[in-house]
Amino acid sequence: MNKLPILIDCDPGHDDAVMLMLAFGSGLFDIKAITTSAGNQIQAKTLTNALKIITLMGADIPVYKGSEKPLFRNLIIADSVHGEMGMDGPILPSPVLEHEPLSAVEAMAKILTESPEKITIVPTGPLTNVATFLLAYPHLKSKIDRISLMGGGAFRGNITPIAEFNIYVDPEAASIVFNSGVPITMCGLDVTHKALVFQKDIEMFRTIGNKSGKVVAELMDFFSIYYRRERPELAGGAALHDPCAIAWLIDPSMFISKPCYVDVELTGTLTTGTTVVDFFDVLKKTPNVEFVYDIDRDKYINLIYDAVRILP
Repeated sequence: MNKLPILIDCDPGHDDAVMLMLAFGSGLFDIKAITTSAGNQIQAKTLTNALKIITLMGADIPVYKGSEKPLFRNLIIADSVHGEMGMDGPILPSPVLEHEPLSAVEAMAKILTESPEKITIVPTGPLTNVATFLLAYPHLKSKIDRISLMGGGAFRGNITPIAEFNIYVDPEAASIVFNSGVPITMCGLDVTHKALVFQKDIEMFRTIGNKSGKVVAELMDFFSIYYRRERPELAGGAALHDPCAIAWLIDPSMFISKPCYVDVELTGTLTTGTTVVDFFDVLKKTPNVEFVYDIDRDKYINLIYDAVRILP
Protein backbone atom coordinates (compact mmCIF):
# COMPACT_ATOMS: atom_id res chain seq x y z
CA MET A 1 0.00 0.00 0.00
CA ASN A 2 1.28 3.44 -0.89
CA LYS A 3 1.96 5.59 2.13
CA LEU A 4 0.60 9.13 2.20
CA PRO A 5 3.47 11.64 2.00
CA ILE A 6 3.20 14.19 4.80
CA LEU A 7 5.20 16.95 6.41
CA ILE A 8 4.46 17.57 10.10
CA ASP A 9 4.83 21.05 11.62
CA CYS A 10 4.44 20.89 15.41
CA ASP A 11 5.36 22.40 18.79
CA PRO A 12 5.79 19.40 21.15
CA GLY A 13 3.84 19.55 23.56
CA HIS A 14 2.21 16.50 25.18
CA ASP A 15 -0.48 16.01 22.55
CA ASP A 16 2.01 16.71 19.73
CA ALA A 17 4.12 13.85 21.09
CA VAL A 18 1.16 11.48 20.92
CA MET A 19 0.37 12.80 17.43
CA LEU A 20 3.90 11.92 16.29
CA MET A 21 3.55 8.42 17.77
CA LEU A 22 0.26 7.94 15.95
CA ALA A 23 1.70 9.17 12.65
CA PHE A 24 4.79 6.97 12.84
CA GLY A 25 3.28 3.97 14.58
CA SER A 26 0.33 3.69 12.19
CA GLY A 27 2.71 2.81 9.36
CA LEU A 28 0.43 4.66 6.93
CA PHE A 29 2.53 7.75 6.29
CA ASP A 30 5.74 8.62 4.49
CA ILE A 31 6.86 11.33 6.94
CA LYS A 32 9.15 13.53 4.86
CA ALA A 33 10.15 15.80 7.74
CA ILE A 34 9.20 17.28 11.07
CA THR A 35 9.46 21.05 11.38
CA THR A 36 9.08 22.72 14.75
CA SER A 37 7.18 25.84 15.70
CA ALA A 38 7.33 27.91 18.87
CA GLY A 39 4.07 27.70 20.80
CA ASN A 40 3.62 25.26 23.65
CA GLN A 41 7.16 26.28 24.61
CA ILE A 42 9.96 28.32 23.06
CA GLN A 43 11.56 27.05 19.85
CA ALA A 44 14.66 25.60 21.54
CA LYS A 45 12.50 23.41 23.78
CA THR A 46 9.97 22.26 21.16
CA LEU A 47 12.87 21.36 18.85
CA THR A 48 14.55 19.30 21.58
CA ASN A 49 11.24 17.62 22.40
CA ALA A 50 10.71 16.59 18.77
CA LEU A 51 14.19 15.05 18.70
CA LYS A 52 13.49 13.19 21.95
CA ILE A 53 10.29 11.64 20.59
CA ILE A 54 12.06 10.64 17.37
CA THR A 55 14.70 8.92 19.49
CA LEU A 56 12.08 7.17 21.63
CA MET A 57 10.36 5.79 18.53
CA GLY A 58 13.63 4.75 16.88
CA ALA A 59 12.59 6.74 13.83
CA ASP A 60 14.87 8.24 11.20
CA ILE A 61 12.99 11.41 10.27
CA PRO A 62 14.78 14.71 9.60
CA VAL A 63 13.88 17.53 11.97
CA TYR A 64 14.13 21.20 11.03
CA LYS A 65 14.10 24.25 13.27
CA GLY A 66 11.37 26.78 12.60
CA SER A 67 10.63 30.38 13.52
CA GLU A 68 11.47 31.69 16.98
CA LYS A 69 8.40 33.94 17.21
CA PRO A 70 5.15 34.82 15.42
CA LEU A 71 5.19 36.97 12.29
CA PHE A 72 4.36 40.28 14.00
CA ARG A 73 3.69 39.55 17.66
CA ASN A 74 5.56 38.54 20.77
CA LEU A 75 5.53 34.83 21.52
CA ILE A 76 3.01 33.46 24.01
CA ILE A 77 3.69 29.98 25.40
CA ALA A 78 1.51 27.42 27.18
CA ASP A 79 3.81 26.48 30.04
CA SER A 80 0.86 26.41 32.44
CA VAL A 81 -0.38 23.38 30.51
CA HIS A 82 2.81 21.75 29.24
CA GLY A 83 5.34 22.62 31.95
CA GLU A 84 8.82 24.07 32.05
CA MET A 85 10.21 21.90 29.26
CA GLY A 86 7.00 21.72 27.25
CA MET A 87 6.67 17.96 27.64
CA ASP A 88 6.94 17.51 31.41
CA GLY A 89 6.14 14.21 33.07
CA PRO A 90 8.11 11.27 31.67
CA ILE A 91 11.87 10.81 31.56
CA LEU A 92 12.67 10.81 27.85
CA PRO A 93 15.84 9.60 26.10
CA SER A 94 18.45 12.14 25.10
CA PRO A 95 18.30 12.83 21.35
CA VAL A 96 20.60 10.73 19.20
CA LEU A 97 20.02 12.92 16.15
CA GLU A 98 20.62 16.62 15.63
CA HIS A 99 18.34 18.92 13.74
CA GLU A 100 19.15 19.53 10.08
CA PRO A 101 20.98 22.72 9.03
CA LEU A 102 18.25 24.04 6.73
CA SER A 103 15.50 26.17 8.25
CA ALA A 104 11.98 24.77 8.41
CA VAL A 105 10.81 26.98 5.55
CA GLU A 106 13.80 26.12 3.35
CA ALA A 107 13.20 22.43 4.07
CA MET A 108 9.53 22.70 3.12
CA ALA A 109 10.52 24.30 -0.18
CA LYS A 110 13.17 21.70 -0.93
CA ILE A 111 10.93 18.76 -0.09
CA LEU A 112 7.98 20.03 -2.12
CA THR A 113 10.19 20.97 -5.07
CA GLU A 114 11.79 17.54 -5.22
CA SER A 115 8.63 15.51 -4.57
CA PRO A 116 7.06 13.86 -7.64
CA GLU A 117 3.70 13.85 -5.84
CA LYS A 118 1.74 16.32 -3.80
CA ILE A 119 2.39 16.43 -0.07
CA THR A 120 -0.04 16.91 2.82
CA ILE A 121 1.08 19.33 5.54
CA VAL A 122 -0.04 18.60 9.11
CA PRO A 123 0.40 21.63 11.42
CA THR A 124 -0.45 21.16 15.09
CA GLY A 125 1.01 24.39 16.49
CA PRO A 126 0.95 28.06 15.50
CA LEU A 127 1.01 28.46 11.72
CA THR A 128 4.07 30.73 11.46
CA ASN A 129 6.25 28.32 9.48
CA VAL A 130 3.50 27.35 7.05
CA ALA A 131 2.49 30.97 6.41
CA THR A 132 6.11 32.02 5.89
CA PHE A 133 6.53 29.20 3.39
CA LEU A 134 3.39 30.24 1.49
CA LEU A 135 4.61 33.85 1.32
CA ALA A 136 8.17 32.96 0.29
CA TYR A 137 7.39 30.21 -2.23
CA PRO A 138 3.93 30.92 -3.71
CA HIS A 139 4.80 28.90 -6.83
CA LEU A 140 4.96 25.74 -4.68
CA LYS A 141 1.45 26.08 -3.28
CA SER A 142 0.14 23.72 -5.96
CA LYS A 143 2.41 20.97 -4.58
CA ILE A 144 0.42 20.93 -1.31
CA ASP A 145 -2.37 18.35 -1.48
CA ARG A 146 -4.06 19.45 1.74
CA ILE A 147 -3.37 21.12 5.08
CA SER A 148 -4.83 19.07 7.96
CA LEU A 149 -4.44 21.26 11.01
CA MET A 150 -5.27 21.40 14.68
CA GLY A 151 -6.43 24.88 15.59
CA GLY A 152 -9.33 27.24 15.97
CA GLY A 153 -12.90 26.63 16.93
CA ALA A 154 -16.38 27.81 16.01
CA PHE A 155 -18.15 27.94 19.35
CA ARG A 156 -15.47 28.02 22.05
CA GLY A 157 -11.94 29.16 22.87
CA ASN A 158 -9.24 28.14 25.33
CA ILE A 159 -7.08 31.26 25.62
CA THR A 160 -9.91 33.78 25.23
CA PRO A 161 -13.63 32.97 25.37
CA ILE A 162 -13.66 32.31 21.61
CA ALA A 163 -10.02 32.10 20.44
CA GLU A 164 -7.99 28.89 20.43
CA PHE A 165 -4.31 28.97 21.42
CA ASN A 166 -2.59 28.00 18.14
CA ILE A 167 -4.47 30.61 16.13
CA TYR A 168 -4.25 33.27 18.84
CA VAL A 169 -0.44 32.97 19.07
CA ASP A 170 -0.04 33.98 15.41
CA PRO A 171 -3.36 35.11 13.92
CA GLU A 172 -1.70 36.82 10.93
CA ALA A 173 -0.06 33.54 9.98
CA ALA A 174 -3.38 31.73 10.38
CA SER A 175 -5.10 34.30 8.16
CA ILE A 176 -2.52 33.72 5.43
CA VAL A 177 -3.05 29.96 5.62
CA PHE A 178 -6.86 30.08 5.68
CA ASN A 179 -6.90 32.46 2.71
CA SER A 180 -4.29 30.53 0.71
CA GLY A 181 -6.69 28.54 -1.44
CA VAL A 182 -5.09 25.25 -0.32
CA PRO A 183 -7.67 22.63 0.79
CA ILE A 184 -7.83 22.71 4.61
CA THR A 185 -9.18 20.33 7.21
CA MET A 186 -9.65 22.11 10.53
CA CYS A 187 -9.75 20.06 13.71
CA GLY A 188 -10.48 22.74 16.29
CA LEU A 189 -11.74 22.76 19.84
CA ASP A 190 -15.25 21.78 18.75
CA VAL A 191 -13.95 18.28 18.02
CA THR A 192 -10.83 18.10 20.19
CA HIS A 193 -12.76 18.80 23.39
CA LYS A 194 -14.63 15.59 22.55
CA ALA A 195 -11.36 13.72 21.83
CA LEU A 196 -10.90 13.09 25.53
CA VAL A 197 -8.52 10.74 27.29
CA PHE A 198 -9.69 9.49 30.68
CA GLN A 199 -7.86 7.73 33.50
CA LYS A 200 -8.99 4.31 32.26
CA ASP A 201 -7.40 5.08 28.89
CA ILE A 202 -4.17 6.19 30.55
CA GLU A 203 -4.00 2.89 32.41
CA MET A 204 -4.62 1.02 29.16
CA PHE A 205 -1.56 2.69 27.62
CA ARG A 206 0.48 2.00 30.76
CA THR A 207 -0.25 -1.73 30.53
CA ILE A 208 1.01 -2.06 26.94
CA GLY A 209 4.40 -2.85 28.43
CA ASN A 210 6.67 -0.99 26.00
CA LYS A 211 8.61 2.25 26.53
CA SER A 212 6.29 4.24 24.29
CA GLY A 213 3.16 3.13 26.10
CA LYS A 214 4.72 4.10 29.42
CA VAL A 215 5.68 7.51 28.04
CA VAL A 216 2.17 8.13 26.68
CA ALA A 217 0.69 7.26 30.09
CA GLU A 218 3.13 9.54 31.90
CA LEU A 219 2.57 12.36 29.41
CA MET A 220 -1.17 12.08 29.96
CA ASP A 221 -0.72 11.89 33.75
CA PHE A 222 0.90 15.33 33.65
CA PHE A 223 -1.34 16.73 30.92
CA SER A 224 -4.47 15.72 32.84
CA ILE A 225 -3.49 17.78 35.89
CA TYR A 226 -4.31 21.02 34.08
CA TYR A 227 -7.58 19.74 32.62
CA ARG A 228 -8.88 18.35 35.90
CA ARG A 229 -8.07 21.63 37.62
CA GLU A 230 -9.15 24.12 34.92
CA ARG A 231 -11.71 22.24 32.79
CA PRO A 232 -14.08 20.46 35.20
CA GLU A 233 -16.78 20.49 32.50
CA LEU A 234 -14.78 17.74 30.76
CA ALA A 235 -15.53 15.38 33.69
CA GLY A 236 -11.96 14.28 34.29
CA GLY A 237 -11.00 13.99 30.64
CA ALA A 238 -8.03 15.71 29.00
CA ALA A 239 -8.44 16.98 25.45
CA LEU A 240 -6.07 15.06 23.19
CA HIS A 241 -6.08 17.76 20.51
CA ASP A 242 -3.27 17.24 18.04
CA PRO A 243 -3.64 13.57 17.06
CA CYS A 244 -7.02 14.51 15.52
CA ALA A 245 -5.21 16.11 12.58
CA ILE A 246 -3.51 12.77 11.81
CA ALA A 247 -6.49 10.58 12.73
CA TRP A 248 -8.67 12.44 10.20
CA LEU A 249 -6.19 11.53 7.46
CA ILE A 250 -6.26 7.88 8.57
CA ASP A 251 -10.03 7.49 8.93
CA PRO A 252 -12.25 10.51 8.29
CA SER A 253 -15.30 8.29 8.92
CA MET A 254 -14.67 8.50 12.69
CA PHE A 255 -15.40 12.23 12.48
CA ILE A 256 -18.34 14.43 11.54
CA SER A 257 -17.55 17.51 9.47
CA LYS A 258 -19.02 19.95 6.98
CA PRO A 259 -17.56 22.37 4.43
CA CYS A 260 -17.57 25.93 5.79
CA TYR A 261 -16.15 29.32 5.01
CA VAL A 262 -13.62 30.28 7.70
CA ASP A 263 -11.57 33.43 8.25
CA VAL A 264 -9.47 34.76 11.13
CA GLU A 265 -10.14 37.91 13.15
CA LEU A 266 -7.00 40.06 13.42
CA THR A 267 -8.07 43.32 15.04
CA GLY A 268 -11.08 42.69 17.29
CA THR A 269 -10.82 44.14 20.78
CA LEU A 270 -12.38 41.00 22.26
CA THR A 271 -12.04 38.58 19.36
CA THR A 272 -8.46 38.67 18.03
CA GLY A 273 -7.34 35.21 16.98
CA THR A 274 -10.86 33.86 16.57
CA THR A 275 -11.59 31.57 13.65
CA VAL A 276 -14.91 32.88 12.36
CA VAL A 277 -16.66 29.74 11.08
CA ASP A 278 -19.73 30.38 8.94
CA PHE A 279 -21.35 27.17 10.16
CA PHE A 280 -24.85 28.21 9.06
CA ASP A 281 -23.74 29.66 5.68
CA VAL A 282 -24.86 33.18 6.53
CA LEU A 283 -22.31 34.81 4.22
CA LYS A 284 -23.03 32.54 1.23
CA LYS A 285 -19.28 32.35 0.52
CA THR A 286 -17.57 29.38 -1.07
CA PRO A 287 -16.35 27.03 1.71
CA ASN A 288 -12.56 26.97 2.13
CA VAL A 289 -12.36 24.52 5.05
CA GLU A 290 -13.59 21.06 5.98
CA PHE A 291 -14.70 21.94 9.51
CA VAL A 292 -14.55 18.95 11.88
CA TYR A 293 -16.83 19.06 14.92
CA ASP A 294 -17.54 15.56 16.26
CA ILE A 295 -15.70 12.29 16.80
CA ASP A 296 -16.11 8.63 17.71
CA ARG A 297 -13.97 8.90 20.85
CA ASP A 298 -13.56 5.18 21.50
CA LYS A 299 -12.43 4.55 17.93
CA TYR A 300 -9.95 7.42 18.24
CA ILE A 301 -8.37 6.12 21.44
CA ASN A 302 -8.14 2.61 20.01
CA LEU A 303 -6.46 3.96 16.87
CA ILE A 304 -3.78 5.64 18.98
CA TYR A 305 -3.43 2.52 21.16
CA ASP A 306 -2.85 0.29 18.13
CA ALA A 307 -0.14 2.65 16.85
CA VAL A 308 1.66 3.00 20.20
CA ARG A 309 1.73 -0.72 21.00
CA ILE A 310 3.89 -1.53 17.96
CA LEU A 311 6.47 1.11 18.86
CA PRO A 312 9.56 0.29 20.95
